[in-house]
Amino acid sequence: MHTKERTVWERWRSRLAAWFGAGAAEAAPSAEIRIDPRERNRLLARLRRPDEPASGLGAEAARTIESILAQTRANNRDNVTRTNAYREFYIRHPEVHWAFLAHMVSRNGGWNMTDLQGELLPRLLAASTRDRLFDMLEDANAFIFGDAYPQLLLYEESRRVGKPLFSLLPAFGVSRFMRPVWERFWETGNAALLTVALIVNEQHYIEGRVVRDPGVQAHVLASLPFQAQAALQLNQVYFPYGGRDEAGRQRLAGLILANFGDLKERIDVGKRLYALLFGAPDVAAGAEAFASRTPHTGSRADYWPELFAPLRASPPSEDYKPRLDGAKLRPGAERLFSPRLAAAWKARPLREPERYDWLRDPREACAYVADAKVHPPYEMGAEACYGINKLELAAAAKSALL
Repeated sequence: MHTKERTVWERWRSRLAAWFGAGAAEAAPSAEIRIDPRERNRLLARLRRPDEPASGLGAEAARTIESILAQTRANNRDNVTRTNAYREFYIRHPEVHWAFLAHMVSRNGGWNMTDLQGELLPRLLAASTRDRLFDMLEDANAFIFGDAYPQLLLYEESRRVGKPLFSLLPAFGVSRFMRPVWERFWETGNAALLTVALIVNEQHYIEGRVVRDPGVQAHVLASLPFQAQAALQLNQVYFPYGGRDEAGRQRLAGLILANFGDLKERIDVGKRLYALLFGAPDVAAGAEAFASRTPHTGSRADYWPELFAPLRASPPSEDYKPRLDGAKLRPGAERLFSPRLAAAWKARPLREPERYDWLRDPREACAYVADAKVHPPYEMGAEACYGINKLELAAAAKSALL
């Protein structure tokens, strides 16, 4: 290791250990969402039956389909419009838990997108690498919205007319996995079954269209920068849910997705995030309050304005000097630049996803429809600070070599 780099590393390694070695988790009960196994068996039995033959669409059905597609296109412009659309739907239909979960996870997607143009990652990753990472994040965010939002609007239209319209789901390219789920939700109002099934559906949906895309596999998931991103803990999902802890850190509940390329892990993390968001009362109330008072811009200043700023106070310098002292800025230090999405990335045409039904093995798919549970500690304010400090260490070490 270069002498100057080693000096930077040794100095900061000891500081990181002192700041974060003991953690900052608070005692909390486990959060759990239960799924009745009989519901899973009912779904499996239904999926094993042949599909009913499609009948011709009437004029009213055709108008409904076109209206929903138009609304989906209008709201699928970028991460901000998608995130807001989820929230607005949840306000109208709070019984559909998935809409709020999608809103909060989509906020994280926006923050990850703007990180690529923020204070630290441009110092560590080449512009071409950041472009590819953005494309992957954008595709996943847009494809999930394009598949899920028509389902939400079709449910809303069903409520309006007073009868289920889920026979129209194939017109939107929705997997046959979802029709019996929505029909059961119409009958029972079982929010947990619907939410877990939607998590299973959406992660399968992007598995072949994004994660297994040859370009993503070769240029993103298999690349050293992506593996380094995981090592630097940039794969954390946060739910801001309260004020500051005793150390002055923003309270953040969340989990770490260690391997984005693993379907089972993505589904498991999605289910546990659902349990956290709807099974932990303090997180549920705090996240709702945060979402209601904080417009989503894509900047991390949305939830941590003490550390992040959406505008630069001064031009960036090639020689990076760390600005954080644990969870706080050093005296006189500028906040870290975290741009709003509109300033970070120009609008790009949406890539059209390949149309096919991901469902091949109903038993495999239904096996994921099970209880969701997350054990404490799930307070991640310390983890968040640790991740930022490690990024600063990496940026400082790299600038020391230049």
